[in-house]
Amino acid sequence: MKRYLLLISLLTTFALQAVAREVFRLNDDWTFYFRSENSADDARNITLPHTWNLDALAGNSEYRRTTGNYMRRLYVPADWASKRLFLRFDGVQTVADVFVNGCHVGEHRGAFTAFTLEITGCVKFGAENHLLVVVSNTFQNDVLPTSTEQNVYGGIYRDVDLILTDRAAVSPTVWGTDGLFVEQVSVTPAAVEGRAAVYVSAPKDLTAQITLTVRDPEGYVVAEKVHKDNRTAGEPVRIPFTVESPRLWSPAAPDLYTVTARIVCDSMTDEVTVRTGFRRIVPSGCGLLVNGDTVRLHGVALYHDRASVANAFTAADYDEDLALLHDVGANAVHSVSGPHDQYLYDRLDERGIMAWIDLPLMRSPYLGDVFYFPTERFRANGREQLREIVAQNFNHPSVVMWGIFSLVWQRGDDVTPYIRELHKSVKEADPSRPTVALSNQDGELNTITDLVALRQDVGWTRGTTDDVSYWCQTLHKSWSNLLAAPCYGVPGYPSQQDDLLGRPTPGTHWLPERWQTRFHEEYARRIVPDPAFWGEWVNALFDFGTARGANDRNACGLVTLDRRQRKDAYYLYRALWNRREPTLHIAERRWRVRPEAEQRIRVYSSADNPVLLVNGDSVALVRYAPGQFRADCKLLPGENRIEARCGELRDSVSLRVGTALKARDFEALRKTKGLRSKD
Repeated sequence: MKRYLLLISLLTTFALQAVAREVFRLNDDWTFYFRSENSADDARNITLPHTWNLDALAGNSEYRRTTGNYMRRLYVPADWASKRLFLRFDGVQTVADVFVNGCHVGEHRGAFTAFTLEITGCVKFGAENHLLVVVSNTFQNDVLPTSTEQNVYGGIYRDVDLILTDRAAVSPTVWGTDGLFVEQVSVTPAAVEGRAAVYVSAPKDLTAQITLTVRDPEGYVVAEKVHKDNRTAGEPVRIPFTVESPRLWSPAAPDLYTVTARIVCDSMTDEVTVRTGFRRIVPSGCGLLVNGDTVRLHGVALYHDRASVANAFTAADYDEDLALLHDVGANAVHSVSGPHDQYLYDRLDERGIMAWIDLPLMRSPYLGDVFYFPTERFRANGREQLREIVAQNFNHPSVVMWGIFSLVWQRGDDVTPYIRELHKSVKEADPSRPTVALSNQDGELNTITDLVALRQDVGWTRGTTDDVSYWCQTLHKSWSNLLAAPCYGVPGYPSQQDDLLGRPTPGTHWLPERWQTRFHEEYARRIVPDPAFWGEWVNALFDFGTARGANDRNACGLVTLDRRQRKDAYYLYRALWNRREPTLHIAERRWRVRPEAEQRIRVYSSADNPVLLVNGDSVALVRYAPGQFRADCKLLPGENRIEARCGELRDSVSLRVGTALKARDFEALRKTKGLRSKD
């Protein structure tokens, strides 16, 4: 047995050595200068990921929408002369033009998707080469999004790789992917019927042999096919395969398979491996059917922003955000305006968390914005970005739906035919997943996609939170044909606490956390228990920067932009969603000085029997809604100790009855990182 394992190990090592593909990360040794500086004499040395607006919201520099130049020297050995070279950019915001030794090798127009360019014909072998990437984040009316409240930070804000292959290779230039797509034809507990689409790039006069290998989560080969390259120009080689008795991917059991395509063409070889999971997704009114089991989505929006890095996330940043996502108990994320880095979806695949990824066809709340330009350039860019989004995330089982539009309206030029075109295009490219839209309108727009999330802002821009029940009843009665879920959220600053709690004015600087807390309490009371929705979507998990808004950010998150403070609403959803770990939290803890002795204490608990002590005396808690408990009590002048208990859990806060100074109405941005369990 040991000899057999040794033989397998040696054969594997030999096979890996024979594969010609190599990937080199090019994140170091770049220089940067603004195009307006006219000269590279004062170029700054930088390391990728990078944005020139890193400190804009910290007050250290002006928020710029401009053009910057990135330069790097690259020595290419002479013995690579028989190879092919490609540059892969994981993300550049927003338009990139790439030059090698002064030769323009390509352009990419879109902020959130990867792209790969072949540079072989412009490279000098055995010499030093000069790379120049001209990056612009200026407004352009033919690049989506043309209307957004999010900051467009600019820069090469994700990784850059140099890919080295033989002349025959699995093409790395297909919509910024690895050139291997695992298509699910039929998924049942008995068998998966699949098909691998392999894009081969090889000399026309040579025929490649392709070996497709499928391995189960333990690494055992469960399917293998050898296929001759019989492709036509621009078309992939499609290789069918069958996996018997599959271990299907689900949120409860996120089992992952690996699929490898290896090509041999004369003495040339190449190999690409992707991870995927087999599952069947069917939309329904009370949740998604994942392999026939109903899963209700408890989702949060994720924007492309963080106080210390702006949009230039590292793996450590994503890990920290995922820890908070896991802790709050969400089982789904909404990638607003476009996909995040592939690292995020790899982790979601492993953890069984579902994802909705948007096309950046969106409209901000500013009346002067134009979100849709009825030009062919605009429409072509939307089609191209959508095709890249689908292709680059196709193999991720965690990605369960494609977002077509967000908050668009039907005024002026009719955008409906274009949206229908996009929906049809997605269904042709990927019939295995439903489409979804985020809508704040009524009517035809809501009927195009398979699913719709409705953000009507009841209780914020119109009506009161008491109207949420009526809105739900009307929706279920008059629009029962829609597979709908609510999306909701309002801003709130932990540093802003107000004795007189009235609804603040949207867009102003004074947005107290207590108002945000009340809003979420009333929505959660009505929405979360409603079985007629396929889920609920909270906007958002984290605050995000917006130079167009009050205080230079949108404070709608359950956690602050710097990830240091978890707001009261965070613990409300933790009590409702997190069934792995118990929750006990006294709300309104930052409202430390109370003007009057008569007070209502709010407690969030995942258990049904919390106990409240006020200055050591037990006070009856009344269940107001799932996860929410309240007690009316009379505090003493001066300091009061409030303690909640539930089993082994304890939470306490000190409240003072007296006069408080007026809180400041602006929360300065803190650049430090790190988590704190209580604030």
